[in-house]
Amino acid sequence: MTTPSLFKKLFRFEKGRQLSGYDKMLICTARWPIKFDMYILRFPEGSEIAAHTDKVADGKHFRLNIVLKKARSGGEFICSAPLYESSRIKLFRPDICEHQVTRVTSGSRYLLSIGWVKN
Repeated sequence: MTTPSLFKKLFRFEKGRQLSGYDKMLICTARWPIKFDMYILRFPEGSEIAAHTDKVADGKHFRLNIVLKKARSGGEFICSAPLYESSRIKLFRPDICEHQVTRVTSGSRYLLSIGWVKN
């Protein structure tokens, strides 16, 4: 990502990759010394993410999701084999673990999502 395009994305919500109704706001990113990104994710009522994996070209992809605000109903994170999971903290390998978010049926859900690739 070039510097001008990076600044256009910082601190602004845009549609999420899965095109399933959630939004993402880039907080920071780097390629060195370790490739990582940090986002705020917003799941409004009606949004969901279908089961999928996030492939990377090389290395091991890790993601730590911290739930900042739970939806009143729905919006549950489901992962086939999390490394660690509590009601608000989810640590998993999105490159090898199928994961999804159930439909938010009432309210909205916010989380801090930090991802990195370890070679």
